[in-house]
Amino acid sequence: MKYSDRKKAVLMLSDGSFFEGYSIGKVGTTTGEMCFNTGMTGYQEIFTDPSYAGQVMVTTHTHIGNYGVHAQEAESSSVKIAGLVVKSFSQLGSRSDASGDLQGYLEQNGIVGISDIDTRALVRHLRDKGAMNGIISSELSTTEGLQQRLRECPDMEGLELASTVSTREPYFFGDPNAAIRISAMDYGIKTNILRCLANRGAYIQVFPAKSSLAEVMAFNPDGYFLSNGPGDPAAMPWAVELTQGLLETGKPLFGICLGHQVLCRAMGLGTFKMHHGHRGINHPVKNLVTGRSEITSQNHGFAVNLEEAQASPLVEVTHINLNDQTLEGISVVGKPAFSVQYHPEASPGPHDSRYLFDQFIGMIVPAGR
Repeated sequence: MKYSDRKKAVLMLSDGSFFEGYSIGKVGTTTGEMCFNTGMTGYQEIFTDPSYAGQVMVTTHTHIGNYGVHAQEAESSSVKIAGLVVKSFSQLGSRSDASGDLQGYLEQNGIVGISDIDTRALVRHLRDKGAMNGIISSELSTTEGLQQRLRECPDMEGLELASTVSTREPYFFGDPNAAIRISAMDYGIKTNILRCLANRGAYIQVFPAKSSLAEVMAFNPDGYFLSNGPGDPAAMPWAVELTQGLLETGKPLFGICLGHQVLCRAMGLGTFKMHHGHRGINHPVKNLVTGRSEITSQNHGFAVNLEEAQASPLVEVTHINLNDQTLEGISVVGKPAFSVQYHPEASPGPHDSRYLFDQFIGMIVPAGR
């Protein structure tokens, strides 16, 4: 598609806010919860992160698509965002080893997007008013048609999405001869999480979200992992029940993002929908155990109730967000189990938190094979 041949597109929010721009990706219509990511790089990793299922992504960085796409930078088998909103969209990427351009990548994945809008104004609006649904269309021309489609879009609160992005069949990752075996629950797992575990000597079997306790234990693992993923953790009672069973085994357990929320709910803590969530690669977190701070990669619209965690005799609060004092990590008292709300595997983002994978493996090795 030539730059001069771009088709006009519109974006409407559920509160009636309206933006006009040009179509990128597939010509069509899409809906989802509006969210924004403040990262200046790593757009392909963001777009392929299953945690973004059901969400329309607004990028705060001005230029998107300028370095194309690369097969090794995908965090899952396909683009998972529901739609894309950018300021300046580059039709061609300048990187010599790129495997393609972002326009073609979006078209191949059926992603509808819009460019040339004031993303600064849009993000300020979402920060002030909070998360809300939106619609992008390069084919609907009437306000009534847009509003009708938007009304059909479900709210994220109460929505269970983990099972929709999870693998349908168990699969293996890593070296079969590795000394450590880990059973990983796929609620929307990122590929780099598996790499981080495999690079530390683990052989992983990845299980569908709704696998039974018996199925997960049949691998005879040395530890368990609860992955990141999309949707409301309160809509996943089956995951909470499974986690309670995993804790009873006494084996090490590590949870990230949605996995953190599931572990916390298994310990009796509540979760809530945030005003607009944390999404970016520069969020400061303090480790209350070591006293050290780290810059983290984050992507979540739900959080765990900090006051309940502080009052609970079953958990210890281990990490806190330095921007808004929200809960970022816990450990289970008397059990080798812990979790964090952010993404230590990064991709994209800084590597400050990679030590958490070492901490998990360190829990396993003394009792390993």
